[in-house]
Amino acid sequence: MPTSSELAKIKRLILLGRYRFTRKAELERLRDGLLQTDVLEAIINASGIKKILRSTSPFRAGRRERVYIIEGFTFDGLLIYTKGVIRREFSQETLYILVSAKRST
Repeated sequence: MPTSSELAKIKRLILLGRYRFTRKAELERLRDGLLQTDVLEAIINASGIKKILRSTSPFRAGRRERVYIIEGFTFDGLLIYTKGVIRREFSQETLYILVSAKRST
């Protein structure tokens, strides 16, 4: 069950500038004609985490990562669907945005 503390942690990582868009997320964002700020606004404005999944990637040798599914609105009212994981990078946690720009339908 998603908790508000997990969403608060994700929002803090964004505000601290500790986030990365994957190449796939960038391509999807561009395809949908969205700016990075649109995606970040949607996450910051989200009222909750829609779902948490366990990563099934065969490229993950260690334990499965938690994949956070978040839907939120931009300041202009556009609903955007995002997926992200929190990873340790140089001893700091960083939010990796995996799917960033799917306009929610």
